[in-house]
This record gives sequence, C-alpha cells and structure tokens, in this order.
Amino acid sequence: MRTVILRRGLVALFAAAVSFGAITQAQAESLRIGYQKYGTLVLLKAKGTLEKRLAAQGVQVQWTEFPGGPQLLEGLNVGSIDFGVTGETPPVFAQAAGADLLYVAYEPPAPHSEAILVPKGSPIQSVKELKGKKVALNKGSNVHYLLVRALEDAGLKYSDIQPVFLPPADARAAFERGSVDAWVIWDPYQAAAEQQLQARTLRDGQGIVDNHQFYLATKPYAQKHPEVISALVDEVRAVGEWSKANPQEVTDQVAPLLGLPADITLTSVKRQGYGAAFLTPEVIAAQQKIADTFKTLKLIPKPLSIKDVIWTPPAKVASAP
Repeated sequence: MRTVILRRGLVALFAAAVSFGAITQAQAESLRIGYQKYGTLVLLKAKGTLEKRLAAQGVQVQWTEFPGGPQLLEGLNVGSIDFGVTGETPPVFAQAAGADLLYVAYEPPAPHSEAILVPKGSPIQSVKELKGKKVALNKGSNVHYLLVRALEDAGLKYSDIQPVFLPPADARAAFERGSVDAWVIWDPYQAAAEQQLQARTLRDGQGIVDNHQFYLATKPYAQKHPEVISALVDEVRAVGEWSKANPQEVTDQVAPLLGLPADITLTSVKRQGYGAAFLTPEVIAAQQKIADTFKTLKLIPKPLSIKDVIWTPPAKVASAP
C-alpha cells in the first residue's frame, strides 16, 4: 500500500514538474511589449529587426499600444505585457502600488519633449499665473512631475492649481473647448497642439526636469529570460543611434504609423533622446528624488527605494556602450 501511495506521489510530482516546465517554455516563446505613440519602440516595431533577432531563439514578439505610461504600467502589473517604456513618473506610482517591476534601461534627457501649454489667445504669460487655474494632465505620467517642478520654480505649491486628470485625447478636447486653462503634455501630442492649435508653450522641461524615458520589465520575466531582455535593449540602442543620425528617414517611417503630418512628427523626432543605456547611479538618484517628491506631496502612500528595483544585466552585456 505504501509503495502504491509513493508511486502515485512521484507521478503527481513529475506531472507538476512537466507542467511547470511547459509554462516556463511558453513564457520564453513570447515577448509582449507595450508601447506608446512616441519613442524608440515605435521605430523598433516599424523596422522589424527585433522579431528577426529573437526568431533565432524561438521567441515571438507581440505589440500592444497604450495611450500613456500609467495605463501601460497597469498592463504590465496585471500581466498583459512583459516589457514597456514610460516617462519618469509612471514607474514611481506603479512601484508604490505594488507592481512587480524592474527598471531595465533609460534614454538620455529630452526636456523639450514635454511642456505646459496654454491656448493661443490665453492671457496667461507665466507659470505663476496658473494659480487657481484648471490644468489638464494625465495623472501619474511624466508631465505630472514637470508640473510639480514648474510650479515650485515659480514659487507656487501644487495645491495652488486645480489639476484635471485626463488622458491625452480627452485632455486635448478639453483644451480646445476651453474647459481647462492649461495642458501639460508630451510629444507627439505636444507638437501636434503647437502646430495644429497654435498652442503656446508656457514652460517646457529645460532646467527643471530631465524627462528620461525608462524601459521596464516585469521582474519574473527579466529574471527568467535575461538573454531576451539583453537582446531587446541592444536592438533599442541600435535603432536609437540610427534615428539620431537620420531624423528625416525616421519621420518618413513613423509619421504614417502615428497618423500625424510629417512636419509635426519631425519636430517630435528631433526633440527625443536617443541612446538606450543601463541605469547609472546618477540616473537612479534622480529617479529617487522624483519618488521622494511625490511622497512629500502625499501623492504616493509610502517611501520607495528605487535602487531595489533595478535590473542587473548579464556581465557580458553590462559593459556594452
């Protein structure tokens, strides 16, 4: 009787092991990437080089578009994607909400690629004049920190304005209707509003924020498949270097994908930062400052440690430029 029970137990254990192996293999056979209407991932998707490279490893690439960083990281948090790119602020809110994420890489600063806009006929001439005004923004996005810093630099508190939390499409509609006094937004929405609506830039990020873009992955995926993540970062870096040298070609390729005129797309392309790299102590410290700021403002519920959620690339990759 004991022999039968032991044999059944071994069979069950073997079946569980086979099942676990199948799940792990299935995860390794796909890479689900979240992207937005800007940045190097759009270019990478268009070029198709990642698909070709990962095909050799038996990995299929799937792409999902999101309207903003917070929505993308919600997708990452619930397991619908494995990897994505956002601005500086969304990962802070996601980490505070318990998302199991890791910072993988970052892009150089792009402070002109986000701004506080006002309608062309607005009497508002300075950030200080936003006191008491309605300001539209995507809550928890990169521009959330831009707004906080711009107000601080103008001698105002965040509580001095009336934030109106809207995703980009709804925010633009409110901006056009005059339902809000200002709109804090990033490219290509920023460039589109500047050229199509003649919106005026009240303040961009120059001198107050870096506006890094961060590549993030779920912790389980990055830890189980470092070779896939390393290949992805390598391809992102290569596309970025090509983009930096060929802005017009990038524009011709991306404008139809974004559904935007070439002149608007070119403006966005030129304002981006290119050259993905693994995180440095300086970049980690800058991100920690953002987390501390939002904790002080009580916009996140607890202190965060950014250094605890940094992915460590394999040794042979970590030294890459």
